[in-house]
Amino acid sequence: MFLSVDAGNSNIVFGIYEESSNAWLHELRIETSKKLSILQLEKSLGVFFLEKGLDPESIREIGLSTVVPDLKPVLMRCCSNFFGRQPYILDGGSYGKLRVSTANPEEIGTDLMANITAAYDIFGQACIIVDFGTALTFSIVDDRGQVIGINIVPGLRTAVNALFTGTARLPKVSLEMPESVLGKDTVHAIQAGIFYGYTGLVKGMLSSITAETQMNFKVIATGGLSAVMQHLEGAFDLVDMQLTLKGIYQITRMNRSK
Repeated sequence: MFLSVDAGNSNIVFGIYEESSNAWLHELRIETSKKLSILQLEKSLGVFFLEKGLDPESIREIGLSTVVPDLKPVLMRCCSNFFGRQPYILDGGSYGKLRVSTANPEEIGTDLMANITAAYDIFGQACIIVDFGTALTFSIVDDRGQVIGINIVPGLRTAVNALFTGTARLPKVSLEMPESVLGKDTVHAIQAGIFYGYTGLVKGMLSSITAETQMNFKVIATGGLSAVMQHLEGAFDLVDMQLTLKGIYQITRMNRSK
């Protein structure tokens, strides 16, 4: 089995892929923290593998993408201790053998390149990947697999936290899509503003990208918060919560194949 590790600013995701059945079997999410220790990671993994009835030795290969530099040595040491294997680390030099390419390999996050790799593998044509994470990102790829642009906006949770921490009286609210755009109280007002506002933002961005490029795109959504944006369902050709994990797998296998 293969283990994809996607270490982002909000969560570290461990995804287990069984090649024989072509299926992603299990997923573990751990909240990202600067204080996260190797011991804590190993304890969480130990409980997870015990609950799933898995043997760590069943993991034959590991691919790691991290946009948090401080986590890299911690995760590498954890993989070595718990699985007895060193992970393949995605970086700017990982893309030479791929069908997709970018003129700025060191500037695009490895998570975004994983998304791009997996999306282009699925569609084989121009596509836009909308990733609802700590940041809301739009990755734009043409028919040849060339990355032609990246747009970055503060994510939904980031926007809510900014209101909570930057104001004296506004409360922190849960990320739930309200039934009405007309806020009836403070919590409802924030939820309506964030969710309906971001719905318009995403639709507007997709429209602007299409208008400027004059391309016919497939649009794919991913990221932990994509599931709560119900009003955007018609805007996407596909919603794939495991897109980043799939891309990490593909990039790792491409670089480690003989």
